[in-house]
Parts: sequence; structure tokens; C-alpha cells
Amino acid sequence: MLSVRHMFVASLFSVLLVAASPASAQGPGVRAGVSVDPDQFYVGGHYETDEFIDHLYLRPNLEVGFGDDVTTVAVNIEAIYKFPLKNRRDTSVYAGGGPAINFYDRDNESDAQGGLNLLGGIEFGKFFFEVKGGLFDSPSLKVGIGYTFR
Repeated sequence: MLSVRHMFVASLFSVLLVAASPASAQGPGVRAGVSVDPDQFYVGGHYETDEFIDHLYLRPNLEVGFGDDVTTVAVNIEAIYKFPLKNRRDTSVYAGGGPAINFYDRDNESDAQGGLNLLGGIEFGKFFFEVKGGLFDSPSLKVGIGYTFR
């Protein structure tokens, strides 16, 4: 069986492959926050693609959580729809979601489980604040902040 480290490297490689083509509105980013069930602090990275169609973007991300006697590696393939705010060119509210693969490492016992995330947030230029709800075997709730380099 693959270890969590092997799954982490494979997942990171997969996220980087999605992020391979450059464009001016695209960019990598960083994120951090807290989650509930398991109760953890998490850090990670993401890559936001260029706009597919009006206001629709992909933002695949990788998050590593620590705490609650478990290490979690979450690979999330999320799409977001941005609702620009009038009179605020660089500010938008967004909603979205997507599938997740969650790798849990508890006391040297590894487990991989599928999940689904639903999310919403607000973006101020390159900064964002986000809330995620997890279904199936994803963390129940995540609250985080992030920054996209573009």
C-alpha cells in the first residue's frame, strides 16, 4: 500500500500538471486555515486557471492538515463562479465546489477517501477569504484565507 508521503507527492504532481499553461489571469497561490472534524490547522497551495466562460474558473488545490492525532492531505479539484461587485472592479463574491480525495494518516495507518466540497468566499484583488463545507468523507467545515500570485 502506498504511504501518505507517496500519495502526497503524486497528488502534488497532479495539481502541478493542471497548472502547466501560463496566462495573465492565472496564477499559483497559498492558503491556510482551520478545519472541523478533524479539528486541524491546514496549509496548502492552489492554482487558479484563466476564465473558462463568463466568470467560471478552476482552482485546484492541495491542503495539508495537522492536529487531532491525524495528518490529512486533501486534493481538491474545485470550480468557482465569481460574482463581480458593482463599483468594485477588484472585488468579487464567489461560490463553487468539486470533488476531493482525502488521505488520512492516523497512528501509522493510512486511508484514502473520496469527498465533495461546497464553498463560498469573497476575493479582494489577490487576497481571499473562503468557507468550505465537506460532504461524505471530507472535513466537515474549513475556514481559510489565501493569496493568488498573478
